[in-house]
Amino acid sequence: MNVTIKDVARAAEVSVATVSRALNGRQYVADEVRARILQVASELRYSPHHAARALSSRRTHTIGVVLPDLYGEFFSELMRGIDHAARERGLHLLVSSCHGSLAEQRDALRATPGRVDGVLVMSPFLGSVESLDEALAPDVPAVLMNCAGSPRAAVLNVDNHGGAFAMTRHLLDVGHRRIAFIAGPEDNFDARERLRGYCEALATVADAAEPWVVQGNFDEASGYAAGEAFAAGERPDAVFAANDMTALGCLFALRKAGLRVPEDIAVAGFDDVPMARYVNPALTTMRVDIASLGARALHLLLQHPALGGESGTPVDTASLIPHLVVRDSSATPERRMA
Repeated sequence: MNVTIKDVARAAEVSVATVSRALNGRQYVADEVRARILQVASELRYSPHHAARALSSRRTHTIGVVLPDLYGEFFSELMRGIDHAARERGLHLLVSSCHGSLAEQRDALRATPGRVDGVLVMSPFLGSVESLDEALAPDVPAVLMNCAGSPRAAVLNVDNHGGAFAMTRHLLDVGHRRIAFIAGPEDNFDARERLRGYCEALATVADAAEPWVVQGNFDEASGYAAGEAFAAGERPDAVFAANDMTALGCLFALRKAGLRVPEDIAVAGFDDVPMARYVNPALTTMRVDIASLGARALHLLLQHPALGGESGTPVDTASLIPHLVVRDSSATPERRMA
């Protein structure tokens, strides 16, 4: 026998209207009541008639997610945060990767009207604001992540500049003066901000060497190539990689060449992906709560009036602040004096 919304309301001891609001992810439902309703609906195996829901509410109860890639621990953690927040509100996800292509990003966004209620977009491409504005459907609410910005949508960013500044200052404070930076892609917003933070931090110490920038691609391969070059040629005191996967590739290359980390070269990264704490030596990095970035972006999207949010309600678009995590891959002052 088919379970109806009335059956869920009766078992949860609430009204049909409250069940509807809870299952549709709307406001004005207490967290404990929402949790009870979702639990009851799950136990009764209640399955709403999605076509009927869409016709009655003019909503699909689906959120689009357009990312530059789906590969790697960063995107896995990001999707974990988005998915958890969506499931709490009975929402489904429609995920697309643009594989680093502005054209594919545009095509994915132009396919969203009628299929999703709102869209989360990570668009790190520099100079893409005009293209992004053209691709965003005017009647589909959107939130951008790690993006230079757009007048068409709210933006939620990581403080990449501040995080890179803090990491570089840490390496300087330990006593390193020749600090190489393995950069990310030249057309990437996050990479540019991290490079800017690195350069500005170096300028705060009079006896620090000039910026030493090696081009990378936010991946293990470019980090490994940079590590091989450092091991075979001119050697810095420390290497700061623009993300953890680059740092791990560099670390593997240095260890393979017989160099000790951090005794011969210190290594640091950015993001604190799960693997960072399990390599040997464990990686010093800037911790970004990547899953929280995804969850916050979805919560921000749901505050849009078209998705049940209250018009005029203040929204939290403050940047996520990375936190320094010092592990064995970078020497502390005590270890350098030992």
